[in-house]
Amino acid sequence: MRHLNYNHLLYFWTVAREGSIARACDHLNLTPQTISGQLKLLEDHIGEPLFHRVGRGLVLSDTGKLVKNYADEIFSLGAELAQQMQEKRGDISTSITIGIVDSIPKLIAYRIIEPLLSLTTPVKPVCQEGSLDRLLGELALHKIDMVLSDRSLPAGLGIKAYNHLLGKSEVGLFMQKRRSRKLINNFPGSLDKAPFLLPVADTNLRRNLSDWFASNQIRPHVIAEFDDVALLKMFGAAGNGVFPAPSVISNEIESMYNAQLIGIAQGVSETFYAITPERKLKNQAVIRINEVAHEWLTA
Repeated sequence: MRHLNYNHLLYFWTVAREGSIARACDHLNLTPQTISGQLKLLEDHIGEPLFHRVGRGLVLSDTGKLVKNYADEIFSLGAELAQQMQEKRGDISTSITIGIVDSIPKLIAYRIIEPLLSLTTPVKPVCQEGSLDRLLGELALHKIDMVLSDRSLPAGLGIKAYNHLLGKSEVGLFMQKRRSRKLINNFPGSLDKAPFLLPVADTNLRRNLSDWFASNQIRPHVIAEFDDVALLKMFGAAGNGVFPAPSVISNEIESMYNAQLIGIAQGVSETFYAITPERKLKNQAVIRINEVAHEWLTA
């Protein structure tokens, strides 16, 4: 058998993870014709189809699943080799590319990342925002160095990456100052039927808040839901309703959004992780991020 073309394997691996050629094109910056042609060459090389078409999507064949398992290992080992070679040379990168999950409050991300600028040898953070799934794909392709997330690495993704707990924060409930006074009294019972601005239903924070509402017999009047937490806070600043945010940034929330902390949703917290290809942190910038987070996020 001829030697395997690893470019073909990379194109296949990306399509397998993304579920379609169109989404793979976005990641690889290639045309659909190029990727389709390269997949055909790989299938000809292997001698069996790697995908079955189901509707508009692609599903891995049994052979495709086997090839993907090997590809997962190959590209994970490649990332590990690159890391080892950098450490052997003693290089300290002057920049780090950080993927930030879009549900993380910008103030949390800022507090964690900003100290990189004041290191003895400053490190330039290159920040990208997106969904956890997309950012993990970028991490697997070695396009970013770490992911800052409010969720741990999902099991069964076939990506060689590790969770590093940065810390937790209780969740506070805030309201525009001029409307907050009557809600502070008799908290949390005062929140029954109060107007709320909440994250969308498929987030961990929303599920945890829903449990807290139920346990405290609170019936929130949900007037708007948001995928973008920054936009949620803007609506809160305008006095449209009660909104949640990590209590560790209460001072910043009150100052920036003209809001008042009404109270803490006891038992509800947000957890933050750095997800990296390293089981033991060696990248100096990531180590600094971990140290800073542990200094101020509650244990």
